[in-house]
Amino acid sequence: MKLTGRKIYKGKVEGEALVTTSSISFYGGVDPETGTVVEKGHELEGKSITNKILVFPTGKGSTVGSYVLYQMAMTDKGPKGLILNDCEAIVAVGCIIGDIPCVDQIDTSKITTGMKVILDADNATVETF
Repeated sequence: MKLTGRKIYKGKVEGEALVTTSSISFYGGVDPETGTVVEKGHELEGKSITNKILVFPTGKGSTVGSYVLYQMAMTDKGPKGLILNDCEAIVAVGCIIGDIPCVDQIDTSKITTGMKVILDADNATVETF
């Protein structure tokens, strides 16, 4: 299946989807040293986002979240790419400074955890297998 959205930040990556229907706060919700979701009660609590294509509705929380994404990218603990319904400024800045491909305006309900995904942010497309 091929989905088309809006480019937030350039790049093309391929990998395994990790999907949540809950918003993510990178500041306080994800441990930047391990890439593990630590927010209590979050659908992905205890799961690692490292080297996954993270699929979620939108970000939430502090502007420091941008720098957490950057820190994870610089230490190889971050996601390969991000796919969102609605990318707000915190996540967008994190992708730009962390060089993480990102698209939004994607119907994330069509993607499930474990699917192989090709995220082509240059063309704002997502292919699933």
